[in-house]
Amino acid sequence: MQARNPWLRSIKLLAFLTFVAIFFVATYGILVQAAWAWFPDDRRPLPIRTSKDNRVKGTPAALAPVTIRNFRVMTSPERTRLVLDLDRHPAVIEERTANPNRVVIALPNASLSRSAKAKTTDGTIPSPFKITQPSPRAVAVSLPTTSFQTYKHFTLSHPPRLVIDVTPPTSQVSPQVLVPDEAPQQPAAPAFQPIQPRAKGYTTIVIDPGHGGKDPGARGVRKTEEKDITLKVGLQLRELLRKQSGVRVLMTRDRDVFIELGDRAKFANSHEADLFVSIHVNSHPSRAVKGIEIYHFGEAKDQRALEVAARENGTPMSNTGIGWEYLLADLLTAKKIEASLELAWNAKEAMVSQMNGPYEVNDHGVKTAPFYVLRFTSMPSILAEIAYISNPDEEDLLRKPTFVQDVARSLYQGIVSFLANNRVATR
Repeated sequence: MQARNPWLRSIKLLAFLTFVAIFFVATYGILVQAAWAWFPDDRRPLPIRTSKDNRVKGTPAALAPVTIRNFRVMTSPERTRLVLDLDRHPAVIEERTANPNRVVIALPNASLSRSAKAKTTDGTIPSPFKITQPSPRAVAVSLPTTSFQTYKHFTLSHPPRLVIDVTPPTSQVSPQVLVPDEAPQQPAAPAFQPIQPRAKGYTTIVIDPGHGGKDPGARGVRKTEEKDITLKVGLQLRELLRKQSGVRVLMTRDRDVFIELGDRAKFANSHEADLFVSIHVNSHPSRAVKGIEIYHFGEAKDQRALEVAARENGTPMSNTGIGWEYLLADLLTAKKIEASLELAWNAKEAMVSQMNGPYEVNDHGVKTAPFYVLRFTSMPSILAEIAYISNPDEEDLLRKPTFVQDVARSLYQGIVSFLANNRVATR
């Protein structure tokens, strides 16, 4: 008996502790509620969150609002397009309201930049759009239901944008007009509409094949030279555009000759060109890099864009970068910059949609850089880097006539899409 006493005592102690634990668990909720009642409403302790309630820093709820940097409106008889330039992709909520009847396209967790907010009150936004910021972290675009026949909104990438298309109430345009710009188009049936009558009666497009003559441009490992590729693409693009009624096509060079950059810009300006498209082939120290990118004039946003501009300009990098103060003295206007951006988007999206299938296309997006020919031309201007000649696979493609033809066709699609959606201002 003496030997078993320690075991009995241990068993009794364990049973007692088990009883206390069960009692505490059973009465915990009652005790907490009783203690809660003693606290005034404004001094009650915060409830303890479980791990699944805790939000991890960096989730969408913790992000700063999406910034609407700018917006543009383009109007034609067929439709009115509102484009919101964003710093990243937004969440978009659509709803209808009554009294007044309207459609509201809302961007939660978004805010207007200072310049964009100023545009909401200075009469820049034409009807039927109304842009408001009802709270510091929400922006809304409203449309009266009586102001349109159909509407459509969609987002685009590289750079991020929200696009809202509205057809007027009396428009008889078919719904296909409102298909997003990124939808594939067949070369045999371009989305080109007759150009509106203008004072001089035609639209002048200058095609600028990069380099030439003593300036070969970039070279591939198989000795392929940039100047030859750009000329082949330019000549084919000219033939495609010549088939469009109301379009006059000029080239800065149509053979293997050297043309100074300044003379290229002067040629376009002296012929009162409405669009300027410069064609180039890219190069990179790494042979693995490939793809396309389209530039319009602006300050380089990264080191790589500055390197590309320095190479195409034939200038040291230290002399290539420019500050925005130069814009005040240039022939550039805000309207030209916006139109160049829109032309660049159309060209890039057409190249991706047309060629991403027969080929594997790496989309490097739309970028800005201080290219000489883009700075000193006084009309909407872009520079297309159609492939990387430093990549062996893309160099092989550039040597094939079918690839050159497909590049020309995709650039053509981008140009006619831009013309269909925009009235080119009379010069």
